[in-house]
Order: sequence, then C-alpha cells, then structure tokens
Amino acid sequence: MKYLEIVIDVMNKEMQAIKSLIEYVNEDYEIIIDEILNCKGKVIFLGVGKSGHIGKKLAATFASTGTPSFFVHGTESVHGDLGMIEKDDIVILISNSGNTMEVVNCIPFIKNIGAKTIAITSGKESKLGQGCDYALIYPKEVESDHLNLAPTSSSTMTLVLGDAIACTVSKLKNFTSSDFYKYHPGGSLGEKLKTVN
Repeated sequence: MKYLEIVIDVMNKEMQAIKSLIEYVNEDYEIIIDEILNCKGKVIFLGVGKSGHIGKKLAATFASTGTPSFFVHGTESVHGDLGMIEKDDIVILISNSGNTMEVVNCIPFIKNIGAKTIAITSGKESKLGQGCDYALIYPKEVESDHLNLAPTSSSTMTLVLGDAIACTVSKLKNFTSSDFYKYHPGGSLGEKLKTVN
C-alpha cells in the first residue's frame, strides 16, 4: 500500500492535464477536421521519441477507423522517407516543445512536396507552431513523474487530442462496424464483429 499515493498522484496529474486540454478546444479543431475530411490523400504522422510513439498509435487509430494513415519517423524522413509523402497528403507533426529540430527541419521539405502541415504541440510560438499551416495547441501542464521531466502528461494529452480527432472524423464519415471489420478482422474484436456482420 505504501506506493499507492505515488500511483494516484500520477493518475491525478494526467487527469488534470486532460481536463485542461478540454478547455483548449476551439474553432481550430473544426477547421482541421474539415481539412482531414476533404483530404484526397493520406494522413501522415511524424515525430521522434515519445511523440513518435504516440504518432504511431494515432496513425493506427486513424487507419482502423476509416482514414488511410501511417507514421514517418522524423529522422528517417530526411533520409529518403519523404518519398512516402505526396502533395494530396496531410502531415501531422508532433513535438511537445515545438522546437524538436528533427521534426521542425522537415517542414520546408514537406511544403516543397505540396502536402499540408498540422502541428500538435504545447508551443504556440514555437518553430513548429508557427511553421505549419495549422496548429492544435495543448496546455503546458506538469509532467506526472516526480522530476517533471518524462513525457507523461504531455504525451497523454497528445494521445487524447489525436483520438478525439480520429473518432470525430470517423463518425462524420458514417464509418460503421461493418467498415471497421474490413480493417480489423483479427483477434477477439474481429471475432465479435464477425458474428454481427
């Protein structure tokens, strides 16, 4: 029982971060949702470190809920993986600070391809926040570890923000359980959907 206070403190910090995130929701979300709904290409996530891991998860969520999507690592992008990006795509670049050079340095090359860029960051005035076509800004909250260093609250807000956009787009596309089954026929979820469809 002696460790539970720490566990609960971490959970409370992340819960507070999500509550703060909700207060940041504004008309920019609607503009970006419209861009994604009208996208003729793919929605590509780009990041490094913990932001990259969140980007991979969000790409998987978008793909499984009806929006073609994949992840590109920021460092690998400038070593040939920019070739995966086309002019009709939207690239969502993730960096908590908004100044992660491996991410920021990609912006001019992506724009040269012709793809649209969306930042997800807490740094409204950062290079990423100012350099992309659109930006989804989340609040600067304390990280939930005892050092206030490990990406925890910030990565949770990024995940929740991305999930909210993905689920909204999916609903607006009238994505059904039959559609979901097309992309997720495996596992217990696939078996469950199989009996319904």
